Amino acid sequence: MTTVIRQDDLIESVADALQFISYYHPKDFIDAVHEAYQKEESQAAKDAMAQILINSRMSAQGRRPMCQDTGIVTVFVNIGMDVQWDADMALDDIINEGVRRAYSHPDNVLRASVLADPDGKRVNTKDNTPAIIHYKVVPGNTVEVHVAAKGGGSEAKAKFAMLNPSDSVVDWVLKVVPEMGAGWCPPGMLGIGIGGTAEKAMELAKESLLDPIDIHDLQERGASNRAEELRLELYEKVNELGIGAQGLGGLTTVLDVKVKDYPTHAANKPVAIIPNCAATRHAHFVLDGSGPALQTPPSLDDWPEITWDVGDNVRRVNLDTLKPEDVKEWQPGETVLLSGKMLTGRDAAHKRMVEFIERGEQLPVDLQGRFIYYVGPVDPVREEVVGPAGPTTATRMDKFTRTILDKTGLTGMIGKAERGQVAIDAIKEFGAVYLMAVGGSAYLVSKAIKAAKVVAFEDLGMEAIYEFEVEDMPVTVAVDSNGTSVHQTGPVQWHEKIIAAKAV
Repeated sequence: MTTVIRQDDLIESVADALQFISYYHPKDFIDAVHEAYQKEESQAAKDAMAQILINSRMSAQGRRPMCQDTGIVTVFVNIGMDVQWDADMALDDIINEGVRRAYSHPDNVLRASVLADPDGKRVNTKDNTPAIIHYKVVPGNTVEVHVAAKGGGSEAKAKFAMLNPSDSVVDWVLKVVPEMGAGWCPPGMLGIGIGGTAEKAMELAKESLLDPIDIHDLQERGASNRAEELRLELYEKVNELGIGAQGLGGLTTVLDVKVKDYPTHAANKPVAIIPNCAATRHAHFVLDGSGPALQTPPSLDDWPEITWDVGDNVRRVNLDTLKPEDVKEWQPGETVLLSGKMLTGRDAAHKRMVEFIERGEQLPVDLQGRFIYYVGPVDPVREEVVGPAGPTTATRMDKFTRTILDKTGLTGMIGKAERGQVAIDAIKEFGAVYLMAVGGSAYLVSKAIKAAKVVAFEDLGMEAIYEFEVEDMPVTVAVDSNGTSVHQTGPVQWHEKIIAAKAV
């Protein structure tokens, strides 16, 4: 029987799904993080997961984004052969209209992160379009849609290799996961695609991340094919690496591993890996001709009641009176609560500042003795001074770090995940410090921001330089002034502990 699908029903359903996933985690993800939190023995990793869980509950209550990076939209559409369309727009345009409406919703404005002319002017499209859309035409008379919003930090860690047919997928995964660092915000999921061609393997890896977290069910019933055998083996061996939540070292790095495969050429073994971060965002709906398919809000009872106590040994810092030499007392892994004024700046701002320096021009802001936070916040709504404002991946600023520290007198940086060796060497040379804020806890972080204003490069939009005034913003000393990185020491320590415990 033929079904007629109305254009507006798809638009409304896409827009509703994207709003929904911006502030509601899937229940299976919350359950998995809570389970990992309860068994975690690393205090740093446990604290990070506590912040993720608290942030998730706050986002659900406030209906505001859990992460400031509200992602690039990916859509998988299965169109029944017996479907007819009541539409005057192309299907891509219909879906993109849903994206446009979702990201500009006045009650919950989402950050537009998509840039056109990617190797040229990199101009923001202003509404997060276009989406990445995959189609299949299948038997039936419905339209099935999976919508996901993929953060740039985790997408940046995607890897692909064309292995030889005899090469080990497990060995390759265990090699590349440590190389991915913590910029993908573990704990999360790994999606792995094997076979087909290069582009098919990547699509399989992305699509696998839409499946629910069910690794414990698989452990109980056992594997029935090679893909499931790989899931079980990699789940155990990746967690044995000791990378842990936010890369700080701990028992849980992945909550699940997904594997999809497809027949391939006899000479090839394409393998792709794509991680999903702590801001896991995806939804599913089916249109059957009866109207839009809207998401059902979960119960807040689904979220655990978690409290996070910073402890008695926390260091409280007033950024307005801090002297550069004071940071030399700070210890790796130490929790610090920041109050006072800090600046912000991401890739575009750093690139422009370095261009100013190279031309011998004065910067529009004075960085001497100050801290800069790597963030691109969501626009505020209602009474907010700023929208969700979590950290972005710090390694992208590594190539600018030496110049900025040398020429401006900057004291400290705040971002997400580890720093590369070139940045660590510069931090040590100039006696600076790098602090880590928890990725995936943007709404929680924003509550510590009491005032915000743009002070330079306003044309860069969310990448402009802001001045934030914060109160008790929680961070961890990730690289101290001597160049000791907890992202290097923590995973090594916890890998050794895990292996030693297994040997007993």
